[in-house]
Amino acid sequence: MASLTENQPVPRGHGARGVLFFFLAIALLIAGFGGGVITMWFVGPQVRQAAEAFFPALRAQTEKQQALEERIDILRQAWAILDREFIAPEKLDPDKMIHGAAAGMVSALGDPHTMFVEPVSAAIMDEDMQGSFEGIGATVEMVEGKLTIVRPLPNSPAYHAGLLAGDIILAVDDEPLEGKTLMEAIRLIRGPAGTVVRLLVQRKGVEEPFLVTVTRAKVELPNYEAKMLDGQVAYLQLSEFNAIAPQQVHSALRDLLAQNPVGLILDLRDNPGGYLHVAVQVASEFLPLNTVVLQEAQRDQPIQVYRVRTKGLATEIPLVVLVNGGSASASEIVAGAIQEAKRGTLIGAKTYGKGSVQNTHTLSDGSSLRVTIAKWLLPSGRGLDGDGLVPDIEVPFTLDDAAAHRDPQLERAVAFLLHQE
Repeated sequence: MASLTENQPVPRGHGARGVLFFFLAIALLIAGFGGGVITMWFVGPQVRQAAEAFFPALRAQTEKQQALEERIDILRQAWAILDREFIAPEKLDPDKMIHGAAAGMVSALGDPHTMFVEPVSAAIMDEDMQGSFEGIGATVEMVEGKLTIVRPLPNSPAYHAGLLAGDIILAVDDEPLEGKTLMEAIRLIRGPAGTVVRLLVQRKGVEEPFLVTVTRAKVELPNYEAKMLDGQVAYLQLSEFNAIAPQQVHSALRDLLAQNPVGLILDLRDNPGGYLHVAVQVASEFLPLNTVVLQEAQRDQPIQVYRVRTKGLATEIPLVVLVNGGSASASEIVAGAIQEAKRGTLIGAKTYGKGSVQNTHTLSDGSSLRVTIAKWLLPSGRGLDGDGLVPDIEVPFTLDDAAAHRDPQLERAVAFLLHQE
């Protein structure tokens, strides 16, 4: 029997391939080692730097979170002490206390536009943004701490009940309004359609306060009004920069300009603002292409410049913009862009002065948190917070004017367009 030690032919190639694979493995090992050395030589510093940056940042974030937890625990301690020791336990209302703590935390930032809004007030604000509400239908504001009717809305329950501009509401259903905020007062006045509310009213020239009974109804908020005035002057009033405002403005301008007016009045009085992108779209109807509308400064972001990108309908017609102390935010964006571009003349009273953008978050109980996320600047770079726009021609509008159904600001705008003086 033959054995492997005998003269048997050895299969050719197996031994050579084994040797070849052996040396190839050695070569790959050396190449891999060398590549690793080279890679570490070039990449190592970046890896080390990334690690050195990452771990301290992670550690700092963890420490920040721990510090935050410790501070939140202070609220828990305060709550426990009050719950255990406060002399009137029936006054420990968890909702009021939580809302008060949230409101206090937000107010500590010192930004009047970053605010915590309780559920009922948040619902009122959301309702207004939908374009309708159930109530009496009157524009109101606090004047020296008193709820004052600015004007009843046309064909509203307030209008039919005989309420007038300048009337002061002292009480609602026997509940005094003294010391209450604007939202608290509105919350008492609004209610389901068909229900009755009794208002204690004080009127100038009437010696004693008197009761007015109003049946609430669903009130539609007209967002715009377009008409031709005497002298062939076009008039467009916009109440709010909501989602449908660009289409409404475009359609209204098309109809007005078809009547060949000698000039146009854009009325932004008492317009509290709305969406930023809508303001840019509306401004683009009056400004030439590529004109700067505003600049926006966001947190940790470069300044963003918004320009006119579409051809507007009313870029050449003589233009007046009416403004007052109720013109704010998006209204000031549009009016300010028109003024600085010297495209039109501002007439009226100084605007509110709100140069910031808020993002609204709805919280789990229906309350909301409005957070300032950006500042916006006029095309010149000037901010408006607290300053407002000063009209080119200042014309006051008093409560006496409103009560007498006079509008000196509108009259001045018409005269300016007709006579350029």
